[in-house]
Amino acid sequence: MSTTTEQKSSYDREDLLACAHGELFGPGNARLPLPNMLMMDRIAHISDQGGKYGKGEIIAELDIRPDLWFFECHFESDPVMPGCLGLDATWQLLGFLLGWLGHPGRGRALGVGSVKFSGQILPTAKKVTYKLDVKRVISRKLILGIADATVSVDGKEIYLAEDLRVGLFTSTDGF
Repeated sequence: MSTTTEQKSSYDREDLLACAHGELFGPGNARLPLPNMLMMDRIAHISDQGGKYGKGEIIAELDIRPDLWFFECHFESDPVMPGCLGLDATWQLLGFLLGWLGHPGRGRALGVGSVKFSGQILPTAKKVTYKLDVKRVISRKLILGIADATVSVDGKEIYLAEDLRVGLFTSTDGF
């Protein structure tokens, strides 16, 4: 799939914020959420080749700071990053990849086959790493990305999500 001349293999926080404002892939196309829901600080690597299935991969990172908004409310006196935020980050990244590949439409999470949590992200951690391995991109009436993902904290894998699904929609009126 051909992409724009602006295509890069990594993106910093300013680039991610530009995507959130609709400046990266054009009007009506894939966006990342704005903070506080933007769950990464950088995309360290993105490619339409490689990965576990040879169909592409994304590696992104979130720097952990004790003052991140979710630690104050989840939970009082027992702060931990909600697992659903790590899962949402993987959906965000799969939607970003579809836009990066040049596909039109707005991203929507469509599901996940299975999720397993085997650890937690505490305010004492330093870095969360998200890794997605693309399994398939379907480009028909609906643009659909399918990937597996891992979430690691300080190098230790703690979440595994299989068969993540994100679609791109040129109209979300009937969704």
